[in-house]
Amino acid sequence: MSNPRNINHHRDIKERTEVHGLSALEQNANLGVTRRTPLKVSADTATSASSEIAPANSLLPSTSSPDMSEVTLKVNGKVRELRVDTRTTLLDALREHLHLTGSKKGCDHGQCGACTVMVNGRRINSCLTLAVMQQNAEVSTIEGLGTTDNLHPLQAAFIKHDGYQCGYCTPGQICSSLAVFQEIKAGIPSHVSEDLLGEPVLHADEVRERMSGNICRCGAYANILAAIEDYA
Repeated sequence: MSNPRNINHHRDIKERTEVHGLSALEQNANLGVTRRTPLKVSADTATSASSEIAPANSLLPSTSSPDMSEVTLKVNGKVRELRVDTRTTLLDALREHLHLTGSKKGCDHGQCGACTVMVNGRRINSCLTLAVMQQNAEVSTIEGLGTTDNLHPLQAAFIKHDGYQCGYCTPGQICSSLAVFQEIKAGIPSHVSEDLLGEPVLHADEVRERMSGNICRCGAYANILAAIEDYA
């Protein structure tokens, strides 16, 4: 049997809840508050905060135009005049300004040799030197060695011995190989040369040492060595 006291207690709670709920609805209605009001307030607050954080245009640091410089290079026997950003590397000047894309950008840190070209008869990593530092220099790239109809003998040797797979590093390999012969002819020793004062002797270990700065990710080293020895 139900307890009258419990029934009266629940009825009292229900009546008070309904009264308070009605009062809250009436109060919100009088204030113009709806369910969307909190969302609108949050959006307004976020907009206000972001506008306070964002700096005025007058406070933003001004950016100046890059320093430009005139550079004259003799590339593959032709005099070329360029206007480049002083931060432009020789590699980017060759590829982006002169459109000589045979020289490749591999690591861009002078560690792979894909960008090897010859400057004034010596091989260098063209990604490590600025174009403005080579003013009036004579630059030889892979494009200056031969053509598809008239290959340089070393290019032909690379083809004969499959001295490549993907071919990405090949221009640097060939330019570096030619420089090796010039270094030996000039009597420049390497770390494995037995006689530092005598004329270097071209053998497999000598070639491997002198070509160690040119990386072939495909692993065609044995074929590259065979091509160089064939050309010799």
